Amino acid sequence: MNELNRFSLQRRHLLAAGAASAAAAAIPSAWAQAPGAARVLRVGHQKGWLSILKGRGTLEKRLAPLGVKVAWTEFNAGPVQLEALNVGSIDFGDVGEAPPIFAQAAGAPLVYAGATVPRPALEAVIVPKDSSIRSVSDLKGKRVAYNKGSNVQYFLVKLLEKNGLKYGDVQSVFLAPADARAAFEKGAVDAWIIWDPFLAAAQKTLNARLLADATGVVNNRAYYFTSRDFATKNADVLRIAIEEVNAIDIWASKNKDAAAAELSAVLGLDKSITDLYLNRARFGTAPVTREILAEQQAIADTFFDLKLIPKKLNLLHAAPVDLL
Repeated sequence: MNELNRFSLQRRHLLAAGAASAAAAAIPSAWAQAPGAARVLRVGHQKGWLSILKGRGTLEKRLAPLGVKVAWTEFNAGPVQLEALNVGSIDFGDVGEAPPIFAQAAGAPLVYAGATVPRPALEAVIVPKDSSIRSVSDLKGKRVAYNKGSNVQYFLVKLLEKNGLKYGDVQSVFLAPADARAAFEKGAVDAWIIWDPFLAAAQKTLNARLLADATGVVNNRAYYFTSRDFATKNADVLRIAIEEVNAIDIWASKNKDAAAAELSAVLGLDKSITDLYLNRARFGTAPVTREILAEQQAIADTFFDLKLIPKKLNLLHAAPVDLL
């Protein structure tokens, strides 16, 4: 089994343990709420940039003068983190574009705390090297694999629109990354829409050909979230957390080789994969603006139109407490 499949399967198997992870994260909750206790920032994180921030210990150093402690819990996926937020087990975490939409639709007290710069090159449509598919218009009638309800589903809708096609013009095959990779490798699907580092791994290990990335189509940001209650009481803590995340971004942008090596160790992937990933990445994290919320609103509206969420959303209900 290759390295990326091991990574993906580990994430999928751990989904079954999501409730247990959330329960474990709830232990610091009692500590944080005890009378007279010091403030605590409970961070839920996936393997990635927050793992590197944890290893550096710089967030703890920045928050120590405020009397704030940091507790870390690792999760395998964004939706599990958001469930932990919903039950009050964590205060801060990282996630892609789509999971917060579903969390808000389910009534989670979610607030956007920060967002990365646009990173459109980190998601793409790929086809086998020798495929006859040469343009987006060639996808008409073809079997296209992707993760249902994810950021790449939104990307597909907008990519087809830009190229004069409708969403129904392709045969959607809903598969999680590990299963989609297997189907792609066997020729059971004609194209695969996927994000990094899975994208880079497919290019490196399957010799997949990039048909189109999201440049000029969608922004593909990553987000940092918190709860309404925590945001209201701890704006100073969240400001520092976003500053420290951005500091990691700035370091990575200036030290891509070292960052790729560190990230490959965190993810358990060959460095050639993380090299490719980071060489097309953009870096920078900042507070969320009205313009960024408007981007999320467009995704929410699209998901409602596709009947992926049960009601229309107002993204301002998840706006930062200090939004101007």
